[in-house]
Amino acid sequence: MMLDEDVVAVSPSTTYRVLKVAGLLNQWNTKKSLSKGKGYKQPAEPHKEWHTDIKYVNFRGTFLFLIGVMDGFSRYMVHHELRINMTEYDVEITIQRALEKFPNVSPRIISDNGSQYISKDFRSFLKETGLQHIRTSVRYPQSNGKIERFHRSINSECLKSHSLIDLEDARKQIAQYITYYNTKRLHSALYYITPEDFLNGKADDILKTRQKKLNDALDSRKNYWKNQKNIA
Repeated sequence: MMLDEDVVAVSPSTTYRVLKVAGLLNQWNTKKSLSKGKGYKQPAEPHKEWHTDIKYVNFRGTFLFLIGVMDGFSRYMVHHELRINMTEYDVEITIQRALEKFPNVSPRIISDNGSQYISKDFRSFLKETGLQHIRTSVRYPQSNGKIERFHRSINSECLKSHSLIDLEDARKQIAQYITYYNTKRLHSALYYITPEDFLNGKADDILKTRQKKLNDALDSRKNYWKNQKNIA
């Protein structure tokens, strides 16, 4: 982020070394990798796979239900709904509105085996929309790990740190976070590029610009120390 905003040009290796010395890396290395499902092939372009899942949101002694649709290539949250119910109808509404935002795509829908996703009505909805459905195992790379990781992020960065006053406020706060997640928050799985930029094919240009800044900074340092030696 500092590199993109021209605050400082520091290489990834230097950043890693500084964070490691400061003991700030361990919090990101708490989960063991899982061997099952390593043959899963990631989508090569946007809108080939959409992941959908439901997150329970604590709200004044009860629950609201955050239903989301995420693009598997870019991790971009295509659409979300904060609903008071989590029936197959609520899931269908969420997916339908996601399709309305990108009307010319036909992604595979990836979900777990929740009752909403295996219902007869949901199968009929997918048949009508012409979408393929893949149901997967829980907590494995070929499953809904991407959107589940988003749920952990929104929980720790938004829901746990903000009080939800009423339904309107809850929807407003969650929408604001998702806008931030899509457009401002650098994603570690995307070379620290935002999901929106990754979705829109800007990754190569951003990475090239970053590398140029690092090269220019290196040349500048070399010239500085060369001049210092000449002065001495």
